[in-house]
Amino acid sequence: MEGFFRSAFTEKTPRGVGIKPGNTPKGHPPDGHSSVTDLANSITGDMVNGKTTLPPSPTPSEKSNGSLGTCQLYSNLSPGSEDDDGEGAISEKLGRIQFSVGYSFQDSTLTVKILKGQELPAKDFSGTSDPFVKLYLLPDKKHKLETKVKRKNLNPQWNETFLFEGFPYEKVRERTLYLQVLDFDRFSRNDPIGEVSIPLNKLSDLGHMQTFWKELKPCMDGAVRLERGRRRGGGKKELKPCMDGAGRRGDLLVSLCYNPTANTITVNIIKARNLKAMDIGGTSDPYVKLWLMHKDKRIEKKKTVTIKRCLNPVFNESFPFEVPAHVLRETTIIITVMDKDRLSRNDVIGKIYLSWKSGPAEVKHWKDMMGRPRTNVAQWHALKA
Repeated sequence: MEGFFRSAFTEKTPRGVGIKPGNTPKGHPPDGHSSVTDLANSITGDMVNGKTTLPPSPTPSEKSNGSLGTCQLYSNLSPGSEDDDGEGAISEKLGRIQFSVGYSFQDSTLTVKILKGQELPAKDFSGTSDPFVKLYLLPDKKHKLETKVKRKNLNPQWNETFLFEGFPYEKVRERTLYLQVLDFDRFSRNDPIGEVSIPLNKLSDLGHMQTFWKELKPCMDGAVRLERGRRRGGGKKELKPCMDGAGRRGDLLVSLCYNPTANTITVNIIKARNLKAMDIGGTSDPYVKLWLMHKDKRIEKKKTVTIKRCLNPVFNESFPFEVPAHVLRETTIIITVMDKDRLSRNDVIGKIYLSWKSGPAEVKHWKDMMGRPRTNVAQWHALKA
């Protein structure tokens, strides 16, 4: 058994042949794997009932026959350094930013100081980032400022002061301070790292400078887009932030098949629809990249072929991943639809995180897969940022 698992993570698994949704892969009744099957079935029952207890530790007999060595091999795998598609960090830990805010009643001026960032994710191939910060006072579009770029620095110190002058206090209280940290890219569009939003009416003592540490949150679309809202009283138009949500990035049809006997999850990338156009010509060159994750560690990467100039591509490619039953709870399959770019870094169109603790649609698909072993379970997923 140990050698079986080791080979799955030391050798490249060839790309599988496409299968049609609904077909059932051939499997054999458990023979000599009853303990693994029972464990997988118990995990399924726990997931359906909402329990979060981990599977039991290996028994002495399991340790003696190599199961413990398999567990150690799986859990000690290091994160992959390969990031040739420019997708950026997979982890949701985006770092944090320190800044100060204060209002001068005498000068009718709002002062914002961007102090520093900490533990920012690496966005470049060299394992670092070139971060800078954009500032907005939403819903106003015209009041936008930005810091200098700090080259090759994941813990930048900006210490820059910005003044929003001529703002009556009543107007300031209606604004939202929006900070967006980006990674500067000379040859393509800047990559978003994270964002922070603070409604200024939530600050109790705006008349004095207050300093905050805030965790960065994922950018909804990688950049603030301001669109005109509906007319309100007085005939004025309100400008409000517009973040491209999941529906605007397109959808991906995926089927999953869990085989408890072989300890495999087979992911079939079937097709996509209404993908977001990423190229100047109003189209995209999409392909799909898959990462098998154990906790925060990258285990194995696979990807489909690229479909040229198509927003509704059909892939029909399947990829088996070996997933021992005792790590099912800590396993995530990240599916990313990319736009291939020959001259610059490839663009991310959207992502899906499949696990038993992701979003509602993803959890449903995962539970359906676990509840119907050896059966292809297909489901449409809206791509997310």
